[in-house]
Amino acid sequence: MFHVHNKYRVRTGRMGTDESAGNNGTFLYPTHDGQMIVIASDKGGWEHLSASLSHRCPTWDEMCILKKIFWDETDCVVQYHPPASQYVNNHPHCLHLWRCVDQPFPLPPKGFV
Repeated sequence: MFHVHNKYRVRTGRMGTDESAGNNGTFLYPTHDGQMIVIASDKGGWEHLSASLSHRCPTWDEMCILKKIFWDETDCVVQYHPPASQYVNNHPHCLHLWRCVDQPFPLPPKGFV
C-alpha cells in the first residue's frame, strides 16, 4: 500500500499541497549531504515517486529507504529502464520508483534475485 508522511510535505509555493491531495505532492527528505526532493503520485493505476538531489543521483540505499517509507514490505516496486525511443530525462539526477496497482508485477524465481 502506498502512503506518504505528511511531516515532510511541501505546503507552500508552486509545488505546495496539503493532506487533501492524498498521496500526491512534493516532499523534502534530509540526507547526509543535502535535501532530497520526492514527488509522489498515485494516479492512472500507478503509484510513483521521483527522487532527486541538486548535485547527484540518489544512491541505492536512499532508494531502498524511500521504498520503505512509501510502500509496505510486501509491495514490489521497480525502477524501469525504458527503450531509448521512450526515454525522458527532465533532470540529470532523478530516479523513479513505480508500482502498478491493477496487476501484480511478475518476479523472477527467488534464487535468481
